[in-house]
Amino acid sequence: MIKQEQVKTETVRETKSMTRFLNPLVRDMPPSGIRKYFDLASGNKEIISLGVGEPDFVTPWHVREAAVASLERGRTTYTPNAGLPELREAIGEYLHNQFDVTYEPKNEIMVTIGGSEAIDLALRTFICPGDEVLVPEPCYIPYSPITTITGGVPVGIETFAKDNFRLTPEALRAKLTPRSKVLILCYPSNPTGGIMSYEDLLPIAKIAEEHDLIVISDEIYAELTYGTRHVSIASLPGMKDRTILVSGFSKAFAMTGWRMGYACGHPEIISAMLKIHQYTVMCAPVMGQVAAYEALTKGLEEKDRMIESYNQRRRLVVKGFREIGLECHEPQGAFYLFPSIASTGLSSDEFCERLLREGKVATVAGHVFGLGGEGFIRCSYASSVSQLQEAIHRIDGFLNKLKTEA
Repeated sequence: MIKQEQVKTETVRETKSMTRFLNPLVRDMPPSGIRKYFDLASGNKEIISLGVGEPDFVTPWHVREAAVASLERGRTTYTPNAGLPELREAIGEYLHNQFDVTYEPKNEIMVTIGGSEAIDLALRTFICPGDEVLVPEPCYIPYSPITTITGGVPVGIETFAKDNFRLTPEALRAKLTPRSKVLILCYPSNPTGGIMSYEDLLPIAKIAEEHDLIVISDEIYAELTYGTRHVSIASLPGMKDRTILVSGFSKAFAMTGWRMGYACGHPEIISAMLKIHQYTVMCAPVMGQVAAYEALTKGLEEKDRMIESYNQRRRLVVKGFREIGLECHEPQGAFYLFPSIASTGLSSDEFCERLLREGKVATVAGHVFGLGGEGFIRCSYASSVSQLQEAIHRIDGFLNKLKTEA
């Protein structure tokens, strides 16, 4: 018995001591703020989740079938590091037709493990210790941690509901320093649903040229715009060479688990990113690339039907939230609503935790998305209409309960 206790004590001591080996940048990195709410809701079937940024659609059958058929034919080998030539050709044609940006498939397009790898590759390619990365916030959570790992310095730029969470040239100029090197744009925005028009992007592009900034444009929600067409900053005069366009298949094509993304840019930049890609993941899985090719070449009608469904849900949740007394700007892109909960007097953390426990609805506290997020919550409307209607009903009940406590 004494020996067992001794072994247990020594094991604990050894486990605790392992932190001395960790890179301090990794050791001190906080876990994703979103994960907290997933963990709290995990396993509880009574909870309706509006916290997951994932389509409720299953990948269309013919896309799955194409991947299965490729496996049955024994297509299980590596592909070229940059991706299947036919997939890169299809990506180039798609971007030209949809967003008026033209890239040479042979040396300006590379296939990645989701858009996340493309962002990581781009930042590691550009950032030297001390370089500053400008990040409009609230924003997708990983930008700042990845910047920190590279030795860079993330610089948040607060955006506001009164501006529909657009990045203004005045806000950007106020954060520029001699160390500014990269500007990350994510429009349509996760978590706000905000977009940037051609007119909004023009002064941002001018500043990028004046201050010789590289732009990483995360356009994973580009297809999900409502009432207007997405504009890529890469399509503006003089911006293609200094922009890395990042996108993928997760959101618009309901292919989150396939982890298929891509990056487009100047040949010298793509070549540099490809070096890191070669030494880390080698290439994206061939069956996923086959599925992505099928989606791009034969799945555009399904994509459009899914987007129309999101638009219907968007209108439903905006109307519903406003009717129950939560102020929110109308999102013009992605599939998120970012309502203000300031009127309740609760912090975003308190609101989300109590709503989860008492109302059985999972959302995400706005503060985890950076500057300007406190006082808001993120709600995904990628759930079914019936779930969204029930969630609005439950939130209404929770708000009424809060009023009785006041």
